[in-house]
Amino acid sequence: MTDPNEDYYGWTQETIEMLRQGRLSEVNVDDLIEELEDMAKGERRELRNRLAVLLAQLLKWQYQPSHQARSWRATIKEQRHQIVLLLRNSPSLKPVLEEILNEAYPSAVQRAVRETDLDENTFPASFEQTGWTCEQVLDSEFYSD
Repeated sequence: MTDPNEDYYGWTQETIEMLRQGRLSEVNVDDLIEELEDMAKGERRELRNRLAVLLAQLLKWQYQPSHQARSWRATIKEQRHQIVLLLRNSPSLKPVLEEILNEAYPSAVQRAVRETDLDENTFPASFEQTGWTCEQVLDSEFYSD
C-alpha cells in the first residue's frame, strides 16, 4: 500500500479502488480518518478565509466611504457568491457560521488596516461589536452600493 506522505494521489487512488471493490480490510482506516478530518478542516478554513476577505471589504466600505470603489463592490459580490456556494455544498457549516465569523473577524480587521492605513482602533474590537448579523453579512443588499 502506498504511503500517503510519499504519494498522496497514488494513495487516494488505491484507497478508492479498494473501497469500490469492497476490500475494506485492506484500507488503512487511520490514514483515511486523518484525511477525512483534514478535508473537513479545509472546508471550514476556506469559509473562514472567504469571510475574512468579505468582512474586510465591508469594514472598508463602512469606515472609508470616500474611497469606495467598483473593485470593492466586485470583491464583496464575489465573496458572497463563493460563500453561498460553499454553504450549499456543505450545509453542516451553517450552524457554526457565527462562530466562524467570529474567528475570521480579527484577520479581517488586520486586512482592512493594511489596505486602508486606518488605525486598528478605528474598527470594532469584535464581530459582535459591528452590530452586523450573519444574515446581513451575506445579504447582497447590505453594503454593496
